[in-house]
Amino acid sequence: MDMRQAIGDRVRGLVGSGELDLSRPAGDAGLFGPGSATWAVHGDFTSMMIGGIASLLVQMLHPGALAGVWDHSDFRRDMTGRLRRTAQFISVTSYGSTEAAERMIARVRGVHDRVRGTLPDGTPYSANDPALLAWVHGVEVDSFLRAHLRYRDPAMPMVRQDAYVDEMAVIAERLGAGDVPRSRAALSAYLLAMRPALRVDHRTREVARRLIDQPSPSRLNAPINAVMMQAGIELMPRWAARLHGLDLPAAGRPAIRLGALGVGHLMRWALR
Repeated sequence: MDMRQAIGDRVRGLVGSGELDLSRPAGDAGLFGPGSATWAVHGDFTSMMIGGIASLLVQMLHPGALAGVWDHSDFRRDMTGRLRRTAQFISVTSYGSTEAAERMIARVRGVHDRVRGTLPDGTPYSANDPALLAWVHGVEVDSFLRAHLRYRDPAMPMVRQDAYVDEMAVIAERLGAGDVPRSRAALSAYLLAMRPALRVDHRTREVARRLIDQPSPSRLNAPINAVMMQAGIELMPRWAARLHGLDLPAAGRPAIRLGALGVGHLMRWALR
């Protein structure tokens, strides 16, 4: 087995892409289609993984999102599994047939039905809460778009960025989210308005530590995973990084970005 195949197979194993059927019947472009902004943004493995890491770190700053992970997931032993399931959901809803995408959305809604409980202050929470779904979705879209602009297409026009936010709102609304932003400006305003509701406690620090310190599935991928993890931390908005205590010195940022760009070139070569 040559190096390209070895790296590509490891990556496909990490995200479980070999388990997915992304075929589409003739005449079925799926929820978005080849010309969509969603296909463009979601088509680069490295930027999506970096955006996914940043997204998880920002999402957990919301008490309800954190409680769902803390109370209902096996994050202490299977943080990689959470990343894999998220990657598979995005792959199927982005590139699969309309039927497969709708089936995946229904499956996730079924999982959300069981994710409910009470916050430490006694406030009830539910993964099906439209406001909580809007938060998780908004952070994810913002993180993926920021990663795409930084590592794949810095010149992406604003009209195309707006199209991506608008297209992805379809997924959020089918999952049950309410008041979903449909433009880049609306998304930025929403995230700014949410900042007073965000918190960090010992549980946030524990979940973040498990994410950042998770072992690489293989020695071959360990250096690549380390670069992407640092790039995900560096991609977070500065205010979110400060809440986590993960704000990186300005002097170290160029090296992280350069390393991530190098990983991107390697991944595109390996997965071509």
